[in-house]
Amino acid sequence: MEEQRKNWFSRNWKWALPTFGCLTIIVLAIIFAIALYTGVSTLFKDSEPYEAAMSSLNNNELVIEKLGQPIEADGMFQGNINYENNTANADIKVPVKGPKGEGTLTVIAEKNNDVWTYQLMQVEIDDTEEFINLLDENNKLLE
Repeated sequence: MEEQRKNWFSRNWKWALPTFGCLTIIVLAIIFAIALYTGVSTLFKDSEPYEAAMSSLNNNELVIEKLGQPIEADGMFQGNINYENNTANADIKVPVKGPKGEGTLTVIAEKNNDVWTYQLMQVEIDDTEEFINLLDENNKLLE
């Protein structure tokens, strides 16, 4: 009487099941991390302080001279944006780059009654460690 040969899974289930289980957990963790990074980046990019700062950055002659054009965000955002009732505050740092160089954009702002007030908006040029203010003397956005 000939013995029937067991299928692959029956022969290898003791190592295959834990291996596939671990791989599934690792893949799900990677997908979660990517989704979290994308979600946080989107929250920063959609915020008014970020949009105003990037617009000001791309329209500032001195920054364009140092970094070139176009200037884009480059890397991981740092900081926080807190919303509570009718107020908010933002303290963010964004690595930026252009064809000629790189820098770090820093924005500190508060929002009261739907109006953002900027305490600090500047870019630090990495090569020269020079700070370029993007606000006028009254802390209003430079046009």
